Amino acid sequence: QVQLVESGGGLVQAGGSLRLSCAASGRTSSTLGMGWFRQAPGKERELVASILRVGNITYYADFVRGRFTISRDNAKNTVYLQMNSLKPEDTAVYYCAANPRKTSADAWGQGTQVTVSS
Repeated sequence: QVQLVESGGGLVQAGGSLRLSCAASGRTSSTLGMGWFRQAPGKERELVASILRVGNITYYADFVRGRFTISRDNAKNTVYLQMNSLKPEDTAVYYCAANPRKTSADAWGQGTQVTVSS
């Protein structure tokens, strides 16, 4: 079992930046990939970005490509999401996930709120 703890959410004005962190503990050796999802009120949870442990192969959803960057520090078992040029439509609860697929994952963090004001 992997435990995930997010941090770094908050309130920011449009055009600003935030960096989310996700610390993993437990059976991290079973984690081949890490990712971030988000869920806005009244909407389904959607995959934002993911990164593989080996090769650092990344995936980005079209709506964040060029603005967000996912990275990981394997020594610290931590994954980051650098969010730049934030828009009000980026407002959501962001969830860290272990071994993410398109609409599911093996483990989830508790979520961190990101609010972008216009």
